[in-house]
Amino acid sequence: MTTAIGRPEHRELLRGALIGILAVALSIVSIAALGATLLHLSATYVPKVMLMFAAGAALVLLALPGAHCFARLGAANHVTIVRGALIALLAGLLGERGTPVIAAVAVIVASGALVLDGVDGRLARRSGMTSEFGARFDMETDAVFVAVLALLVWQFGKAGLWVLLSGLMRYLFAAVVAFVPRLQRPIPSTFRAKSIAVLQMIALIVALAPVVSPSVSTWVAAFGLLALLLSFSLDVVWLLQQPAADAP
Repeated sequence: MTTAIGRPEHRELLRGALIGILAVALSIVSIAALGATLLHLSATYVPKVMLMFAAGAALVLLALPGAHCFARLGAANHVTIVRGALIALLAGLLGERGTPVIAAVAVIVASGALVLDGVDGRLARRSGMTSEFGARFDMETDAVFVAVLALLVWQFGKAGLWVLLSGLMRYLFAAVVAFVPRLQRPIPSTFRAKSIAVLQMIALIVALAPVVSPSVSTWVAAFGLLALLLSFSLDVVWLLQQPAADAP
């Protein structure tokens, strides 16, 4: 019996995806090495970046055969891979010195990742290559992005430990859903949810900026967290209001 990965079309898909991932990996290791030198980061910075990127790449390659319905990865998913690489650069800063210059660089990199977040979805729709895989890939990348930003905001002393809830919210929601059958159904994509997700990212990036004082960044991060709590609460209410017969 031929496995999903063993099928010719899936082998071609994985080959193309792997080539794209390796190209981004080569670029990102060069950028990480240059950044480590210019910013006087620790010797562990580059390994941290590559470990983060490799973990994400492995998950992408494992998920592709069963969830992507096209023969090639597509431009939109390649953009998301680049976004993942930028997030890996940010994740590598965890545990590093919290200087204003490093914070400023983190804001620039994070802003680039945020801009690309508005590109991949449009590319997928214009090319007619929307898929379950692409939607999940984008969502999980967003979740990791928010988690890394929240950790950096806390590490740089721009908000208290509570800010980590911003990054944990997606995973706490998934944990609750696993134990509540009424919540185990698809949630339709809404403009409200997308807008609040972007607002959360912007709030954390602003909070991270070195020109924003901790007294201001605390309020900015708190506003983003409250908006996210409201969004998840509205999703839970909507799910609970659906007829029980619709539950799996």
